[in-house]
Amino acid sequence: MATDGRRLHCLVTGASGYIGGRLVPELLQEGHRVRCLARSPGKLRDHPWAAHAETVRGDVTDPESLASAMRGVDVAYYLVHALGSGSRFEDTDRAAARVFAEQARAAGVRRIVYLGGLTPRDVPEGSLSPHLRSRAEVGKIFLDSPVPATVLRAAVVIGSGSASFEMLRYLTERLPVMVTPSWVHTRTQPIGVRDVLRYLVGSATMPDDVDRAFDIGGPDVLTYRDMMLRYAAVAGLPRRFIVPVPVLTPGLSSHWVGLVTPVPASLARPLTESLRHEVVCREHDIARYVPDGPGRPLPFDEALALALRRVREAQVSTRWSSASVPGAPSDPLPTDPDWAGGSLYQDERQRPVEASRAALWRVVEGIGGDNGWYSSPLAWAVRGRLDRFAGGVGLRRGRRDTERLRVGDSLDFWRVEEIEPGHLLRLRAEMRLPGLAWLEMYAETDERGRTRYRQRALFHPRGLLGHAYWWSVAPFHSVVFGGMARNIARAASEGTGRRRSTSRIRPARERRSARKHRTQPAPPHEE
Repeated sequence: MATDGRRLHCLVTGASGYIGGRLVPELLQEGHRVRCLARSPGKLRDHPWAAHAETVRGDVTDPESLASAMRGVDVAYYLVHALGSGSRFEDTDRAAARVFAEQARAAGVRRIVYLGGLTPRDVPEGSLSPHLRSRAEVGKIFLDSPVPATVLRAAVVIGSGSASFEMLRYLTERLPVMVTPSWVHTRTQPIGVRDVLRYLVGSATMPDDVDRAFDIGGPDVLTYRDMMLRYAAVAGLPRRFIVPVPVLTPGLSSHWVGLVTPVPASLARPLTESLRHEVVCREHDIARYVPDGPGRPLPFDEALALALRRVREAQVSTRWSSASVPGAPSDPLPTDPDWAGGSLYQDERQRPVEASRAALWRVVEGIGGDNGWYSSPLAWAVRGRLDRFAGGVGLRRGRRDTERLRVGDSLDFWRVEEIEPGHLLRLRAEMRLPGLAWLEMYAETDERGRTRYRQRALFHPRGLLGHAYWWSVAPFHSVVFGGMARNIARAASEGTGRRRSTSRIRPARERRSARKHRTQPAPPHEE
């Protein structure tokens, strides 16, 4: 239960994201009531804690939906930002924070809790990266509002699935010798995600007269070079050789990171820009209100070891890609009435399967990531690289879990839009396209009682370019989609789902102990 005995009603925004998806079960574990605000509530449906939290539809930029969501709420968590939504993301962040603060005041919310970024000392606001500048401005908006606020400011968050951890992990694993930007010598103060969650939960019960920002960080102050070398040691890798090159600009750095890691350049750029300045905690006053126990906050090496264990045991509950890609299509399904009369191209294929529907479904649900797409690897690799080149997410987001999918999961450059266990998997494309695209896979029984695999690729073109795109790639559909249908049917019939290891970072043998689906609230995280 809550440490002071109070059972609070908490609103969590950003519950589909990396931190929000982990915070909800922590709050439930403390005995608090939780309401989640989501633009697409269905994306939270398959989380283990979904049955124990209330989910409402809304958006932080919409005053009406926020007013409804905040009714009866004691503590409102603001865990969203518009990063990557375009050149005007600072304007969007500013407007959303102001609406949130105003609706919190009107609803009588007792406290706002915000997780922002740690800013450098003695650096003018105008010299900060847009990412840090926007985070700082949002925090100031909340502190200037009449509602008491707790603004937590963190630098690099170390935890399985975090964008910072993935960057560190892939750079170190894949490059024994690295030519790196000069920011590898910038000092920062990383913090384990376990401590971030502990401070977030503890902020809910702060006294009403506390209205301020807190710097939060681990006990170690390190350069990015130090972190890579220590990662190699913790992971049991040979020593890495790092050669800094001062000519690499933030833009070039982000493309370099995007080339080597699954983190796209659009997300890597604000992360690397934030490393230009030293970000070290100036105080640790948070401990007055959320006491640190023995060994807390976690040392860097221990946080790394816990994150690596989670990855190797396939127990990553949320990832940096859990949140929807900003600007991704959110239009109606192709089966909705609004599509009547519009152009909708389809490629539909079906194959008989000499196996049970359950066997076929195991193959369908295991698709993507290191298991591949059951057709021309070269074609998929080329499409992924083209998408990365165009600023998209590419193929390397992979999967959160090697065997189980849930609505809202990212799956390479797709997003899981619907699952009917044992029957349907619908994916929506998040690659750069002149239109909207879906891929549907069905495990069915035909009129004679035999198992059948059915597959539909759908594309709604946008303008003339969209029509031209469909007809330009149509000649390759027999290779890509036809091969996929044949190989999925064959894999199910032979009882073999692919377990290819395309990454040296996560060998298949280390990933087959996926976490079993739970129906109870998740216990506090162990990293």
